[in-house]
Amino acid sequence: MINFRLIRHLWVFLAVAEEQHFGKAARRLGMTQPPVTEQIQILEQALKVKLFERSSRGAQLTPVGAAILPVVRKFADQLDRLELAVNEAIHGQSGVLTLGCISPALFDTVPRLIERIRADNPRLTVSIKEIDTVDAIPALLSGEIDVAFARLEGDLGPSIRSMPLKQDRLAVALPRSHPLAELTRVRLSALADQEFVMFARHVSPVYFDSLTAACRSAGFSPRVIHEVKTVSSQVGFVGCGQGIALVPASLKKAAPENVVIRPLKEAVNLVTTAVAWSTERENPLVKAVIAALSADNATERKYTG
Repeated sequence: MINFRLIRHLWVFLAVAEEQHFGKAARRLGMTQPPVTEQIQILEQALKVKLFERSSRGAQLTPVGAAILPVVRKFADQLDRLELAVNEAIHGQSGVLTLGCISPALFDTVPRLIERIRADNPRLTVSIKEIDTVDAIPALLSGEIDVAFARLEGDLGPSIRSMPLKQDRLAVALPRSHPLAELTRVRLSALADQEFVMFARHVSPVYFDSLTAACRSAGFSPRVIHEVKTVSSQVGFVGCGQGIALVPASLKKAAPENVVIRPLKEAVNLVTTAVAWSTERENPLVKAVIAALSADNATERKYTG
């Protein structure tokens, strides 16, 4: 049986935790402050822990409160998905497909895919969740998402399958005033003494490892002074004079005026986007997605190969 009272208490906890203030949380929930305070007290008594430190400045999470916050957020997200699924079922929709996407996939792969899938499933609701690559596999395993679009390759576990969708050659982003910016192509070994702005390993371990492996094959280990979460941030840091960055060559079209992107002399290819899915759950919508992407891949290979 669903404990709706506990759910209500958790919603209140989430509001107070995010607002860091009982009064602001009450306004956000359309309540007065006393019931908010009372519900937090009931939740603390039920869990036998203290969740907030109260002061004149507001409410700060205790270590226990901070520990359970990510779980409550995930629970709230799942409730939102449940509500969406119920509403769609009531209104005669044919299903909900949740896609987890890194930012680049939102601009090229995903829009065309959604258009194609909806043509065959006009009542389908597509929910998109922006993710980092490192979150893709846990989200697939937990069922939080149905399909992931991320920088993935290699062995992803016994129940995860993947297929590369986008590959690109490796290039280097340089400040326009950098001496190497005068070259048409840059040899990778010429970057041995440079300071690097690198894509953070915790965000995309395989991507990070492929870049460092390329450097090692050229005889050096990159001296990383900044780790960032997106490729666009890499370019932004380069533009601010914070180092150089190894990036996909296609990024040249989006580089700002103070940054130049030069291809490497070595042909170093990397997967920039792959699709991944779990084999643990049967889902005809996921099968339709993979079939559509497989057909696109086959067509692309036909015209490029």
